[in-house]
Amino acid sequence: MATVEVNKHLTKDTALSVFRTMQIIRQCEEQLAKSHQRGLVHGACHTYVGEEAIASSIFAHLRPEDVVFSTHRGHGHALAKGLHPRELIAELYGRKTGCSQGRGGSMHLFKPEIGMMGTSGIVGPCILHACGGGYTFKIQKKDNVAVACFGDGAVNNGAFHEGMNMAAIWNLPVILVCENNQFATEVAFSYSSGIPDVGRRAENYGIPGFEVDGNDVHEIFRVGGEAVERARGGGGPTLIECKTYRTRAHAEGMGDFTYRTREDVEEWKTQCPLKRFRAAAISDDLVTAAELDEIAAEVKALIAESHEFAEASEYPDGATAAKHVYFEGPHDPPPPAPPQGERQTTFVAGTLEALDHEMGNNPDIFVMGEGIGARGGNFTTTLGLYEKYGAERLCDTPICERGFVGLGCGAAMSGTRPLIDFMFIDFINDSFGEMINQIAKMQYMSSGRLKMPILLRGCIGIGHSAATHHSGSYHSVYAHIPGLRVVTPATPYDAKGLFTHALRCQDPVLFLEHRELMSIKGPVPAEPYEIPFGQAAIAREGNDVTVVALSLMLHHALDAAEKLANRGISVEVIDPRTVSPLDTDTILQSVGKTGRLLVVDEAFTPCSVASEIAARVADAGFDDLDAPIKTLNGVFTPTPYAPTLEKEIVPNPETVQQAIEDLLAE
Repeated sequence: MATVEVNKHLTKDTALSVFRTMQIIRQCEEQLAKSHQRGLVHGACHTYVGEEAIASSIFAHLRPEDVVFSTHRGHGHALAKGLHPRELIAELYGRKTGCSQGRGGSMHLFKPEIGMMGTSGIVGPCILHACGGGYTFKIQKKDNVAVACFGDGAVNNGAFHEGMNMAAIWNLPVILVCENNQFATEVAFSYSSGIPDVGRRAENYGIPGFEVDGNDVHEIFRVGGEAVERARGGGGPTLIECKTYRTRAHAEGMGDFTYRTREDVEEWKTQCPLKRFRAAAISDDLVTAAELDEIAAEVKALIAESHEFAEASEYPDGATAAKHVYFEGPHDPPPPAPPQGERQTTFVAGTLEALDHEMGNNPDIFVMGEGIGARGGNFTTTLGLYEKYGAERLCDTPICERGFVGLGCGAAMSGTRPLIDFMFIDFINDSFGEMINQIAKMQYMSSGRLKMPILLRGCIGIGHSAATHHSGSYHSVYAHIPGLRVVTPATPYDAKGLFTHALRCQDPVLFLEHRELMSIKGPVPAEPYEIPFGQAAIAREGNDVTVVALSLMLHHALDAAEKLANRGISVEVIDPRTVSPLDTDTILQSVGKTGRLLVVDEAFTPCSVASEIAARVADAGFDDLDAPIKTLNGVFTPTPYAPTLEKEIVPNPETVQQAIEDLLAE
């Protein structure tokens, strides 16, 4: 990229603009503090008082298309990025005119239309999301910049180190802004960190790092301008530590003097960034006192009007509480999938065909994972694609599952379609927080304005004596989470069709492939096709008993059904194909015909998908049942290593057949 020159020294117009932003932040926060005392703010209220110089000065260099990812103390970041005060105040009042339409409150502020990509009540994810925004700009060849703002507490979190490393090795256009206000909630940074400063940590990752006075507008503006220029010009990331102090409590209403003294707070108030900037700007003949007074008065009227607007706004309709959990925009249903045909290929080859086709048609798709580049993946899931699409779109990662899953979240938010190949589901559990607190909730918290087209794929299942850290089947856990789609294909035909659909849908998808199925062969059409989620398949028709079987268990059920057919027993076998959404209707229709239901799932009980299916059928199909519902699950234990132990804890064709016979005897 070409170097982009920016003005790193304040002009009169810039000084007035920065001062206005600082005034908006300070006066808005003071209004919110009063409103919290009145009960207008229903939950937490984390103010930015004392830290106004940082966002105001750095964001002055940003363009509307640059993106900001923030943390729980994000009011100032949102306002500095251009959020109107009425939308911020209305959000904290819980009104539908708020920037998150009443879904977020103080800690979850979204305005993607201006590049404010969200604030998080969890410490650290914003760093990873900014890396994702930076990766999007890298893929799309844009000179935009992604900024993460976080407190000193985040630098002791793994997300900080994983994010720093990813930003460094991929040379991402990311600016990491640590607002070191000396305390993480109520724990002093001097106690919690073995390194006394933050900025110097950048050297360990080979990137520029700065430690600046967080109340000095001129210095922050200069360093921030250099960082923006460096990022836009292809020079990569920058870490900026702004040493500052919050002069109000961690959150309004909390006790403030059990961990710091009144004297310390009063001393820091003398370093107020607004007062310092006002004095310096007047002394340097940049502006006049009258000009600054006029701005302060204008902002006072703006905040008063914004408060009145917010208080007069309506609360969101309670009937909308469950909207935007999943993508609700217009979309055309795919054409019917073609017949299976005669062509044979493997399970993994089917998904590879789907991925190759979609990557060829959509330049925003990229793949991240360990060994998925030149090597082609541990299970050949990306074989040959590295040579075809290059290292940026087939990106080998460090072993940092939380890091690259969080990056994928930020990338999906900012306009690309990441595919995260995590190899084994046991590994992605390291990023559980990113999955359930970030990826699954972004569409909801942004009221549907952010889409989350991220696909996460990897293996489940017991076999090959892989023992307990390579054999998990946690689809039941993830199916419990609103906002995620969870897919468990059992055949090569379904794998290709469901994978294609996953690469085109706007929701986050967890695509789980049983390790013992990766090499099986079956009929797969050569042309692209989709199988929509939530449509179960009747794998074998029958009349005497219904067996619902997931993933590998489908093949065991079909084996058992074939043997029982020789004895005149007719078994209907259903493959749910997806467990979230779950096609209950097809199961109920089958039970209405057979009167009996057995559910087979390798995952252990309690709280398995089998339990959920049984509960739904008991509720909606009770009158059709001629016998109690039965489930057959794995044993409630971690997975052992020895083959003699391993085979005892999972269903097999013989145990499935016996369970069917027992049910028919009821």
